[in-house]
Amino acid sequence: MKPIHCLTASALAGIAALAVAGPATAQDNVLRWSSQAAISNLDPHGTTGALPLSILGNVYEPLVGRDADMQLEPVLAESWEVVNPTTWRFKLRDGVTFHNGNTFNADDVIFSMERVGNKYSFLRDRVAMIEEMNKIDDLTIEFVTKVPYPILPESWTSIYMMDKEWSEENDATVPSNTVENIESFAGQQSNGTGPFTVVERVPETRTVFEPYENYWDEITHNLDQVVYLPITQDGTRVAALLSGEIDMMFPVPLQDIDRLQAGEETEVLIQPELRTIMLGMDQRRDDALQTEPEGNPFKDKRVRKAIYQAIDIDGIQEKIMNGLSEPAATLISPLLFAPAGKMERYPYDPEASRKLLAEAGYPDGFKTALVCTNNRYVNDERICQAVTSMLARVGIDVELRTMNVTQYWKVVGRPVQEFAMYMMGWTPGGLDSYSVLFNLMGSWDEESGRGRINNGDFANDRIDEIVAAVESETDQVKRDALIQEAYQIVHDEVFYLPLHQQAVVWGVRKGVEVVQRPDDYFQYKTARITR
Repeated sequence: MKPIHCLTASALAGIAALAVAGPATAQDNVLRWSSQAAISNLDPHGTTGALPLSILGNVYEPLVGRDADMQLEPVLAESWEVVNPTTWRFKLRDGVTFHNGNTFNADDVIFSMERVGNKYSFLRDRVAMIEEMNKIDDLTIEFVTKVPYPILPESWTSIYMMDKEWSEENDATVPSNTVENIESFAGQQSNGTGPFTVVERVPETRTVFEPYENYWDEITHNLDQVVYLPITQDGTRVAALLSGEIDMMFPVPLQDIDRLQAGEETEVLIQPELRTIMLGMDQRRDDALQTEPEGNPFKDKRVRKAIYQAIDIDGIQEKIMNGLSEPAATLISPLLFAPAGKMERYPYDPEASRKLLAEAGYPDGFKTALVCTNNRYVNDERICQAVTSMLARVGIDVELRTMNVTQYWKVVGRPVQEFAMYMMGWTPGGLDSYSVLFNLMGSWDEESGRGRINNGDFANDRIDEIVAAVESETDQVKRDALIQEAYQIVHDEVFYLPLHQQAVVWGVRKGVEVVQRPDDYFQYKTARITR
């Protein structure tokens, strides 16, 4: 290990963990990298998180993927076509095998789609459009949708295929669900078709990957092994990169960008991210949790707007995000839905905020609580601390609770929903607004899964009508108009408090080549070690 100077106790503890996770073999090209959080399980249908889906995307594969420019590309499906407005035919790739040697075929696709549609799956909304699946032959399958569904391929770029035979043999037909405490064999073991296999996993400590020797596609990387090492502490992660203990990391703490850029052996990669960070509020309970006096102030639009106008988003951008964020007026990036760029935020105006609180019956403010992650989004804890301080200035006394992302979803996720206010980030599945409308804006419907991430449980009949209409609208102009109307309703009613789109900031050792993507997915197959 290289000498390390001037490290904190926590940093030293982290480096000690790295030493344990040091070279496991004599292989030459071992890439070690780190991010903030461990992946809670290996089940490809047991999460919607960008980080675990990114990591598992090296092991499992979808029918249709996206290249580095976010354009659709064939993966396990060689091609697809629209047979009629409600029927899609997919031709599967021949010669693909799972890591255990089993052959990939149409039966695996049908099994995987049915598994994703299970009521415990975090991804079931993405297959809710399927009316029936018909196997034409081992390499051809037709999907019949309930209504015309123009964005079917776009919706499935993170739906990974599993081995039907392996899953049934190991009683892994139901997805893992950390909120419901459902554990699956697939949460601890893996068997995908991807370019890398999991060869070792120590939960919360490290996951080790090696190339799959029978991978179907051309191999362009030169890696012998990849080691993922979750490091919660920002300073420890940066120290590990500077010392050469790891080769790559994200996110880079914004305050450390200049230091890494100035390093002789490190560099920083930056580009806009597609995720929107927002605050949500309990709009269902008659008495909001951890809130005084009795009642639920978040049911009053004036209170929601008062909170909105008490938040100095420009100050957050300047002082906490170092300018590397774009204030948002709605729940999607203008890079994905251009009209979003024309919407305007309510102005920062503490005096207007106080007046709204008084009009709503809270002239002296009220007490409440905010739940935030401390290892998921860029400077998430600091942002929530700033929001807490800003709300105090208008009389809202906020108790801040921060926790790691795994614990966070057990608290905020449905059906627990133990919060008054919460912070959340969302990258729309399929990079389409329908994901935002269906998951975040629609009212909760257990049968279809609509509103699964609408944790605050607000309901608006017109938004629900729009969700249904957008699903099958094939006229792009009409579809965009419906989407824009829904976003305007959310803005007018202040159902959410959008904050910003953060930047994707990666730190890399020189001599390591990686391809940075705006969805923050790290594909090992695109990496090379040249040192």
